[in-house]
Amino acid sequence: MNQHLARSTESIRFDGESASNEARCRLRATEPICMRTYTPSLALLEKSAGSYHWTPEGRKLADFTSGVLVANLGHNPTRWWHRVLDYLGLSTIDATLEFQQMVPLTSYNAATEIELLANERLLANMRREPGGGRMEQVLWAASGSEAIQKAIWASMARQPGSQMILAPRHGFHGKKGLANAITGTECDAERDPRVRFFGFPIEECCDVQRRRQPIDLDKYEQELNDLFYRYGSRFCCLVTEPYLGGGGSYHPQPEYLQLLQRFCNRHDIMFILDEIQSNFGRTGPMYAYTHYGVEPDIVCLGKGMGNGVPVSAAVGRSDVLGTLTYGAGSDTWSANPLSSAAVVATLDEFETSDVIGTARRLADVLERGLCRLKETGLIRYVRGEGCVWGIECNPVGDHSAAEVANHCVRTCYVGDDQGRAVHLLGPLAKKVIRVSPPLVMPLDEAQMYLDVMYERFTALRSELG
Repeated sequence: MNQHLARSTESIRFDGESASNEARCRLRATEPICMRTYTPSLALLEKSAGSYHWTPEGRKLADFTSGVLVANLGHNPTRWWHRVLDYLGLSTIDATLEFQQMVPLTSYNAATEIELLANERLLANMRREPGGGRMEQVLWAASGSEAIQKAIWASMARQPGSQMILAPRHGFHGKKGLANAITGTECDAERDPRVRFFGFPIEECCDVQRRRQPIDLDKYEQELNDLFYRYGSRFCCLVTEPYLGGGGSYHPQPEYLQLLQRFCNRHDIMFILDEIQSNFGRTGPMYAYTHYGVEPDIVCLGKGMGNGVPVSAAVGRSDVLGTLTYGAGSDTWSANPLSSAAVVATLDEFETSDVIGTARRLADVLERGLCRLKETGLIRYVRGEGCVWGIECNPVGDHSAAEVANHCVRTCYVGDDQGRAVHLLGPLAKKVIRVSPPLVMPLDEAQMYLDVMYERFTALRSELG
């Protein structure tokens, strides 16, 4: 597999991109391929603004990824940056000084006022939303995996004799430690013996239309009951995403998540909702727990909450997070002032402008445009909500669905005869292309690039035979 990926990376070249092609060669020499997930474009980005990237050659790419669900407010919004700098005390810089008096960039084993402000603002924002009633304390981290890990640690510490974890099959929670242990299925190698998996309604939500049909929950409830009958109070928590992100963008009916919460409440198991990919307006409301109608014990946040600055958090019940003693949830970068300032500045934008309303209008444009792609013959299913969608590719002729998906990403990167190009990431679960532009992308521009995708897919269908 590594040899295959290495050969694929070496073949990534595009006409008219001499600077980018040279940089790709230098990357191969200086970085291992494990640094990034394979994508057939491997775009070299020189600068970004709003909903767009630019390559060193000056090619403009419409960003339909938000930097993997991070830039919900768009790339480098000016007002947001001013707020971040103001919170850091960097409104002006005196070039005559060797050192600036400002908030430190690291505050390990100390605290800053911007951290306290981030705590209070985030908790108040979450509690205002239906389902946020249990949001009492913030345990900061620097990546999604770390937030998941800390939430699980707290659940284990709450009941020392309960060390087992429940998770739906095919979820993605990270690549580190316990976050990786609850990713995938029980069939994956070196599975942690403390983890038990249960079913997720993949068939029932494989397409946006099927998701709107009633769901029979009996088999999922029975599987959960069977697991509890076997292991009982050894379970400390259940961790689930609102939708399966890395597993292929499967968005379940709300009743499924409500079933999971009822099960947890009945058996005093901590219900942890992994909103790393879905928070801050991505699925529609500010937090996905609102429209799924659940009230988690702990919510894990990340990606869009910092709009590009690395930050994550496990937020929830004080009696659970408080079971960890001094140092048990600390690390070098947690609650650093730059991340805290980015969170507060992002909250400012959501609370003082109509980001959520704009995103809801954009969601309608995305759904119509993506469903239209089925007409090209390359797309089998369209599924999603808000501003995060997955389009599952069909096999065509001698080309597998995975090969078709890679061709789609590449042809959109190349663009049309007017130079209009779309930046997409390598496929999820090999054959699903995620479409997740910034929540603030203008509707007419989103429609234009969806039309470009339709035209490129139609031409590609002819080329593939």
